[in-house]
Formats: sequence, C-alpha cells, structure tokens
Amino acid sequence: MTSVQRTIEVVPYDPLWKALFEKESSRIKNVITEGLVDVHHIGSTSVPGLSAKPIIDLMPEVLDLDALDDFDEAMERLGYIVQGEFGIPGRRFYLKGLIDRTHHVHAFESASEGLIRHLAVRDYLRDHPNEAAAYAGIKSKLAAQFSHDNDGYCDGKHEFVQQLETRALRWKKTMRRRC
Repeated sequence: MTSVQRTIEVVPYDPLWKALFEKESSRIKNVITEGLVDVHHIGSTSVPGLSAKPIIDLMPEVLDLDALDDFDEAMERLGYIVQGEFGIPGRRFYLKGLIDRTHHVHAFESASEGLIRHLAVRDYLRDHPNEAAAYAGIKSKLAAQFSHDNDGYCDGKHEFVQQLETRALRWKKTMRRRC
C-alpha cells in the first residue's frame, strides 16, 4: 500500500489570501461563541508580498484555552481535525485537510507568549520587506529541496525562524517604548 504525501509548495503572494482569511475567520467566530477575543491572520499568507505555502493560518485569541476544548465538535463540523496542543504547550491546533491542506488554526490565550510571538513576527515582516524577501527565498529553496518532506522543510528553516522571532520581539519592545 502506497501512502499519499502532501507536496510542499511555496507560491507567490496571492491577494485572495486576505479574503480567504476573512471568510474563515467569520465561520470560526460563529462557532466559538464564548471567550473569543479575536481571530488574527498570521503566518506568511498574512504578509503582503511574501511567498508562502497556500495554507491560511488563523489565530483565535481566547480568554481560556481549556474552555476552547468545549468547541472541538463545532470546529469538526467546520471541517477541522482537532490536534490538541500538537507539540506546543499552551496552544490548541486544528487543521483542515490532510493532503489538500487549506487552513491551520493555532489558538492561544490573550497575552500568552505564543500569541505575542506570532503577532510580533507578522508585524515585523510587514514592516521589514527585506526580511520578508529573505524568508521567502529560504522557504522557496527548502520547498524545492524537500517537496515531500515536511520535517526536512521545517528543520531547514528552523534556525532562521528562531532568529527572526528574536529580532521581531526586540523590535516589538522598541515600538512599544516609542508610543
């Protein structure tokens, strides 16, 4: 028996990604009826001009992560596969589509480290197009090298992403001091 693998593909930025986020965000807001603060567009598809895997990343910001588990069945009715923390403490992860993946949902509590980090990286890349271009280049190269190896793709960009997060968080602190 042959297993079917996802293809890792990085494509040029698509302005439709914003509309796809808005549509899915609205659907999530309709099913998570308690404790939802907001749904943020994160990841590479949230950065205009940045090449990305065409998977929309959404980040619900919630008041209580454990209470979010009560909405797992509702998320399943939207087509999501519930993954729990999926290797990241303090997160709830849902994916839509195993092979033809369309969306990832990463839920975090308000003011959590994960929420702050994701928003800082998104905002930093939006404000630093040279960094976004460097990231796009790394992702495109790795997608070509590891087109059927998600672990290899992720491992290949890990060091760059760690350094990017450090720069983004430092930048975010600097921006807060200016206000």
